[in-house]
Amino acid sequence: MATQDSRGILFTNTQPQQGFRLLELPPELDTLLSAKDAPSLELKSPSAALAQAVPDPSAQEYVNLCTTDKTYRIRQVQSSNSIHVLRPSLGRISRADIKVVEEEAGESGALNLPDDAVSAIAKCGSTLELHIPDGGFSAVPFLERSLQLYDRRDGDDDIMMDDNQATGDMDLIEVQRLRDQVCADIPVSAAQCEDGWVDICAFVCASAGWRPSARMRFNVWKRMAEGSVLQGIDLEKQFLVGDLWKSVLDDGDDSEAPFPRALLEALVRKLCTADERPPLADEIKWASFDKVECSRWVGETYLAAMAPTASSAIGRSDFLRSWKDSLPESWRGEASLSKLQDGAYQSPDPTTIFFVEPSQRQHTAKASAGAAAAKAKPTRNWHELLKSQKRN
Repeated sequence: MATQDSRGILFTNTQPQQGFRLLELPPELDTLLSAKDAPSLELKSPSAALAQAVPDPSAQEYVNLCTTDKTYRIRQVQSSNSIHVLRPSLGRISRADIKVVEEEAGESGALNLPDDAVSAIAKCGSTLELHIPDGGFSAVPFLERSLQLYDRRDGDDDIMMDDNQATGDMDLIEVQRLRDQVCADIPVSAAQCEDGWVDICAFVCASAGWRPSARMRFNVWKRMAEGSVLQGIDLEKQFLVGDLWKSVLDDGDDSEAPFPRALLEALVRKLCTADERPPLADEIKWASFDKVECSRWVGETYLAAMAPTASSAIGRSDFLRSWKDSLPESWRGEASLSKLQDGAYQSPDPTTIFFVEPSQRQHTAKASAGAAAAKAKPTRNWHELLKSQKRN
């Protein structure tokens, strides 16, 4: 404990002050950077066009710090107390840093001071901290804005793609290069970009990146399910992806393919069990589907295709019947509303249903929770309490 007899430490300020920004690291990132094989980190911000994908317009200018598999938002936090960055003076302080009345500096312009003197070389009124918001980060909104929509025109079988694009083939190196180019401006980690790419069944064809519409994803699934029955392919057991591709072709002719093979492989990669899913950089040759997860995805995809908004809501019974009809015979029992993800649908009335996009489910849940909390909040108004007692 300090006493009046304790010898103080000489404290000075250097001039001019240096520009420092203090960054507070979470424990897991500190451990990662302290490792012998510490990875490189990236500072990423979206381009002006991609910034529009951020739901909050006031938060479009930002920088994220990305590891290989995690993303942190960098935000500035003001401090009521100034933080000084100190440096040992080592017995030598410039005349400009301190005014001494009883002692004059020597010819060198420096003062001989105790070794435990310190100098403040910078003053920081704020710090930078790394933040992960509720729900984390997702590349999906940015990918949806970056990739072209792949769909069919209403009323015919023409694909919204030129004929020469529909059959264009690219090797794995070219595909990876284009995918990296797309993800370069997306402000999330590489692993999260890959997860988002798989989640929306994105694919590369004819030197372009595409995202299939919900209707297109459901149509591809139907061709896969029908083809697997005709060719005797058990989707719950390991099968060759090449055999599944042949099952969707008319007479086995690639030139008459109803859609690019890359699209089928994107759906297979999305639906296959996690332990059989190879990295995006590798070709997918073998796969098997989990009945529960795959059936749920089919139901949500069909609902997204047929009833994407409240104004296009469809009957519950019609939805359940169509969902069952699109599944293999042994899977039909999985078509139940209870099997869908929480918040995946809403009902404007007791007989109809429509799809809720994943990006909207969190907002809906927060609004519902806020309304419930407000309703349950006890009143502190004595007039209300007195009325309640009189009623009782």
